[in-house]
Amino acid sequence: MTQPPRPAAQPASPDTVFGQLFHDVQLSRVFADNKTFADCTPRSTPESILNAYLIEKEKVGFDLKTFVEQHFELPVVFASGFVSSTSDSVEAHIHKLWPVLTRQPEAAPPGSSLLALPFPYIVPGGRFGEIYYWDSYFTMLGFEATGHHAVIAQMTDNFAHLIQTYGHVPNGNRTYFLSRSQPPFFALLVEMLAKNTGDGHVYKKYLSALETEYAFWMSGANTLPANDSRQRVVCLPDGTVLNRYWDDTATPRPESYFEDVELSQSASDPQNLFLNLRAACESGWDFSTRWFKEPTDFGSIRTVELLPVDLNCLLYQLENTLANAYRATSKGTDCTVFLGKAERRKQHINQYFWHQDTQTYQDYDFKAAQTTGVQSLAMVYPLFFEIASSHQAAHVAGILERDFLKEGGLVTTLTRSGQQWDAPNGWACLQWMAIVGLRNYGFNALAETIKKRWLKANETVFKKTGKMLEKYNVEDIDAEPTGGEYGVQDGFGWTNGLYLKLIMEQNRVF
Repeated sequence: MTQPPRPAAQPASPDTVFGQLFHDVQLSRVFADNKTFADCTPRSTPESILNAYLIEKEKVGFDLKTFVEQHFELPVVFASGFVSSTSDSVEAHIHKLWPVLTRQPEAAPPGSSLLALPFPYIVPGGRFGEIYYWDSYFTMLGFEATGHHAVIAQMTDNFAHLIQTYGHVPNGNRTYFLSRSQPPFFALLVEMLAKNTGDGHVYKKYLSALETEYAFWMSGANTLPANDSRQRVVCLPDGTVLNRYWDDTATPRPESYFEDVELSQSASDPQNLFLNLRAACESGWDFSTRWFKEPTDFGSIRTVELLPVDLNCLLYQLENTLANAYRATSKGTDCTVFLGKAERRKQHINQYFWHQDTQTYQDYDFKAAQTTGVQSLAMVYPLFFEIASSHQAAHVAGILERDFLKEGGLVTTLTRSGQQWDAPNGWACLQWMAIVGLRNYGFNALAETIKKRWLKANETVFKKTGKMLEKYNVEDIDAEPTGGEYGVQDGFGWTNGLYLKLIMEQNRVF
């Protein structure tokens, strides 16, 4: 394995760039959504804006919102001018939306939070006007289904650029996302390209980026003593090394600054709270009782104390993809090493994440040395990656059918908490992981039921509203989804991608 390149110096986040101005704007709720100001583009240099603020704020009648609007350009609404028609089919609507959700490469102005990308990219929609890491894999399923492999290559190239520039794929291409990543789906994008082109050159092209991403997630593992943790790696008492979600900064999130500061008022250790909130954002499940010690207490979030089953399955895939890349580039020794790493991780996943009493996969609390007891759709990842035995898969399938299957697909957890990654909500990404996982073990009828119910939920909401949503209320498809720090988002990248993937395979037999 070659030495990964040294990442570039990271540009500062807007809370650092604009200091007291940023703090004042966010806590004053100048905008209902804190992400708005985090995404604003300064009309002049940050230094000149800050100097003007120090002078202007002391004047009688000073209005902070007016000052912001004079000195910053607000982010563009994702579908400005776009009007949907419920007379369209869902497929036609999605194909009309792709150009609206496409962003072209552009330079980032000084003081902007945007990180420039070299190739066109697809954004999710709604408040999300930048590339998002794990969303993109599921969005690309739609482009794969329709044969647009060039778009998949551009997205993969953008992620490779981010990895080689910053040492990892950030949550999204914003400076305030640089301290964390998201579930590592880059390897699956590489595998998607390799499968569709049938060309070993794909592995060669992305090998360096795959190595660098692996080094990011495993940083510190080689020198970590037993019963210790460092960033994203944890060494258990028996010497087993597994991974957790993390964030390198323990301050309020710029895009949710007000909410974090407000929640911290009752926290005994605000920095620890901020760290756990940010780590949950790296998981993509922001937020869920999956991360809480007490289901009714948001302040009990303890993400960094948990080894997530989904993350470790994704790293199992990354190890296998690296083995494939080494095989394709005639590096036999490295291939053998990574096949061994993957096999050991597979054994550890079944050792630590399988809960014998409930016969499900759960996250592992390494502080308490036991699984968490929380049942969530993260349990389908070992089926998606074929880590589970046939016996384990059968039990997971039974639990899904009995407890998780609802009118509109699979519910995310069994807890109604008011958090968006809990009941009654369902998400496109998890429907796909479950459908493929079940097919892998021959549970085709259940997979087909989930597929049909999810498509029905998408179509029902579209015919009522003209929208494809970020998430759905799968318990009642006529009702809106609930929870979250922001309103229901329209667009929507991964929902569009999965819909096309599933509708295009309607006549296939599994």
